[in-house]
Amino acid sequence: MGTYTLASGRTSGYYIDARRTTMSARGLELIGDLGLTDIRAAGWAPDVVGGLTLGADPIAYAIARASRERLPTVDAFTVRKVAKDHGAQRQIEGCWEKGSSVVIIEDVVTTGQSALKAARVVSDAGAVVLGVLALIDRGEGGRAAIEGHGHNLRCLLTLADLGVRS
Repeated sequence: MGTYTLASGRTSGYYIDARRTTMSARGLELIGDLGLTDIRAAGWAPDVVGGLTLGADPIAYAIARASRERLPTVDAFTVRKVAKDHGAQRQIEGCWEKGSSVVIIEDVVTTGQSALKAARVVSDAGAVVLGVLALIDRGEGGRAAIEGHGHNLRCLLTLADLGVRS
């Protein structure tokens, strides 16, 4: 325990390091399967999944890999925090194309701003956002923010599921 500054700028007495799971071999397998199952249970049929780097990346890649076992295939993309200033100067990397149907991926939702930024970037570039899938909802207003912008949010876990009391 301690005091942690979150990506949102808020401070918290606990920190959820999702990458310890999302970047482990077993975690990738489980999250890919659970994420794909949840996306399909929502009735979403995305062409691609992805979100703001770095938190969304392993989750999106795991879902894409899981889809190879359970067709149709869903590819992945990532959204840079800012567009590159060299090369192709893209902010969206991967298998995304204009007109793609996408599910925005997030690791931990606090305020919802990372997911909303990713949704805004891909929408502005011509994608259709079907919804947002998060690994964990901290229950600190992110759901209301995301849904307030017209996006459905589905979460695989809550703090209660992790045994954390906020």
